[in-house]
Amino acid sequence: MKTSINSLFRVSQKLLAPLLLSPSKPGAGEELNLPVYSNRQIRIAVSVFFFCQGLCFSSWASRIPDIKTSLQLTDAALGSILLALPAGQLTAMPFSGKLVTHFGSKKVLRICLVLYAICLTNMGLATQPWHLGLALYLFGVCGNMCNISVNTQAIAAEKLYGRPIMTSFHGAWSTAGFTGAAIGLLMMGQRISPYLHFWIIASLVFITIMISQRFLQPGRSNTRLEKKGFFTRPNGALVQLGIIGFCSMASEGAMFDWSGVYFQQVVEAPKSLIVLGYVSFMIMMATGRFVGDKLIQKHGRKKMLRVSGVLISTGLFISVLFPYLATATLGFLIVGLGVSSIVPMVYSSAGRIPNIPPGIALASVSSISFLGFLMGPPLIGYIAEISSLRYSFAVIGLLGFGIAIMVSKMKAIQ
Repeated sequence: MKTSINSLFRVSQKLLAPLLLSPSKPGAGEELNLPVYSNRQIRIAVSVFFFCQGLCFSSWASRIPDIKTSLQLTDAALGSILLALPAGQLTAMPFSGKLVTHFGSKKVLRICLVLYAICLTNMGLATQPWHLGLALYLFGVCGNMCNISVNTQAIAAEKLYGRPIMTSFHGAWSTAGFTGAAIGLLMMGQRISPYLHFWIIASLVFITIMISQRFLQPGRSNTRLEKKGFFTRPNGALVQLGIIGFCSMASEGAMFDWSGVYFQQVVEAPKSLIVLGYVSFMIMMATGRFVGDKLIQKHGRKKMLRVSGVLISTGLFISVLFPYLATATLGFLIVGLGVSSIVPMVYSSAGRIPNIPPGIALASVSSISFLGFLMGPPLIGYIAEISSLRYSFAVIGLLGFGIAIMVSKMKAIQ
């Protein structure tokens, strides 16, 4: 086992040496800040980087039960340690946009994705709870840097195409979620340790970076950063977009963390079907991301955002008013479709705001949006404690109508 791990490490070092020790030689087109490769090659490369980031995250998620057992963690202890990941993401948010704007999203993405994969392997080495907490914190920091830089690349690719393609990139991330879960099940079935599993994934990511990184655009913004005071009033359009993202990600977080509990306690589904709500939500969210671009091109972002908000509310209210297996599953399918394209559309709109570098705009919007992902699940728990889980899902359902109302009054979305 140690021999195979050492071999993987040596191969990874050889692959990473050209990337980390010597800068890539710019071509003539790059010196002029123009794409050297075809739009299709650029789009595939960006999709691959989205996929790699999603594969790393889902690989970690698939081995949480094994790591919990090996560290002999209680549910409460694991819950506390898992907070280290969003803490790392929040730590990186204030400076991630500035780094991407200054150094370019290409340079930041290819380096931070390498670090992201290395942080993944470190979690397999944890022998103490604090080891895992530190690894998760660094995983969160690198994850946020990857998120801002890869979405900045996606905005640049979308501008090249001149039509909406952002949701397909997020669809690649969702596809990686299923792939990582399937690989995790295979690794567990073969009794392969998380450490070796994570190094296999990391090695695949390193190889992919070496092959695909040259197709990325430099991603440096020509917009000059202005020095602002600490209490400078934030851009109103970015705040509004962030609130829309907040509502969407609060709904998404509720589905991730509470769908199984809802099917168990409220729907009273058979044990084998408790996971049905989560699976139906995830399948429809991934599907919606692959068809979303065509719908956005046909109907426009503003109309699509309004419809998406209404779908979130409709799906949740169906599952609340008719808490039966078939109707609740239908409701969760509708929620998945509603959630699927909102964050990609919000990011795309943020990147188009004039006089603000895309990296800075994305960091601002994602900072507000991500709070929804953090606050949504606890909010459900608090409301459920006071009243019931059905009422808490109804409250989250109101957020969808809030999205529709806000979008109707916004001029920044077209």
